[in-house]
Amino acid sequence: MVDVTDQHARHLYRLISRKALLYTEMVTAHTILHHRQLETILSFEETQHPVVIQLGGSEPEALTQAATIAESFGYDEINLNIGCPSPRVQKGAFGACLMAKPQLVRECVAAIQERCSLPITIKTCIGIDQHNSDAFLDDFIGIVSEAGVDTFIIHARIALLKGLNPKQNRQIPPLNYDRVFRLKKNFPQLNLVLNGGLESPEQALMYLDTLQGVMLGRAVMNQPYLLHTVDHLFYNQPFAPLTEKEVVMHYVNYAKEAFSKGTRLQTLIRPLLGLFHGVQGARGYRRCLSEGACQKTATPDLITQALYQLEAQQPTMP
Repeated sequence: MVDVTDQHARHLYRLISRKALLYTEMVTAHTILHHRQLETILSFEETQHPVVIQLGGSEPEALTQAATIAESFGYDEINLNIGCPSPRVQKGAFGACLMAKPQLVRECVAAIQERCSLPITIKTCIGIDQHNSDAFLDDFIGIVSEAGVDTFIIHARIALLKGLNPKQNRQIPPLNYDRVFRLKKNFPQLNLVLNGGLESPEQALMYLDTLQGVMLGRAVMNQPYLLHTVDHLFYNQPFAPLTEKEVVMHYVNYAKEAFSKGTRLQTLIRPLLGLFHGVQGARGYRRCLSEGACQKTATPDLITQALYQLEAQQPTMP
C-alpha cells in the first residue's frame, strides 16, 4: 500500500474506526537507516494507535536496526513484508521473492527479536511462480514460525514474479481461500489473517469462524467509509461512527494544520477521493478535489468546497 496508507490516510481511517488495526506503507529498512528526516516518515499521532509498521528488507542486521528505531517511535507491532511482487522490490531482494528463502526470513525474524520487544508478524502470499502447492506454503510457514512468529497475514493468491506487474498480480492469479483454510488445519497453533479479494467488513466477518483475522486493503482505499461498521461488527462496540460529512469536517481541520507545515494539498486530498463512493454527485466531488488541488492557489478550503458541491445534489444529506 505504498502511497496509500500514509499518516494522512491513517488519520482519516481513525476518524471512521477507533478499533481497526492500521498499517503503514511498506518502508524499507535502508530507507529508515539512511533517511535524514526520520520524523517525516515515521512519526504519527497518538490517536492512530494501534498501528503497525510494515518493513521491507532481507538483511537481518539492517532490519533489526530499523525495527528498534521504529519501536522508539511508538509503533505497536512490526510486520515483515514477504508478499510484495514488484520488480523494484525484487531487485532489492526482498518482498515475495523471499518465500523461496524461508531460512533467511527465519534469520531476519530471530535477529529482530533479539533487540526489539515488539510483536513480529509476517505478510505473505500462498506461493510464488511455479511454487504453487500446499507443501511449499507449509514448508515456508513451518520454517519461519520456528523463529517464534505466531501470526501470518496470508494474501490468498500466488505472486507471479515474472511477467505481471503488482496490479496484475492482484487481479490475474485466482484467489484460493481453501489453501489458507488447509494451512490453518496444518498449523492450528498459529494465528492466520486472511487477505485478498475481501470487499467489505460484513463479507470478511464470515471467515472468523475459521481464522483469527481479516485484512482489508484496496477495498478501504477505494471506499474508506467501509470502516464505519468495523467497531460494531468485530469489537462489539456501541460507538456511533461519524457520518461521511462529519468525517470530512474533522479532516479539514487536520488538513489545514498539515498544509501549514508544508504537506502538499494533493497528498492530503488523496485519502478523501473514495469517501462518498456510491453517493449521487460523488464524481463531481472527486473532480472538484482532483482538479482544484492542481491550482497553485488552492488550500484545504477546497475540501469544504467539494463537500458543499456534493451537498447541493444531496439536499437530505445529514
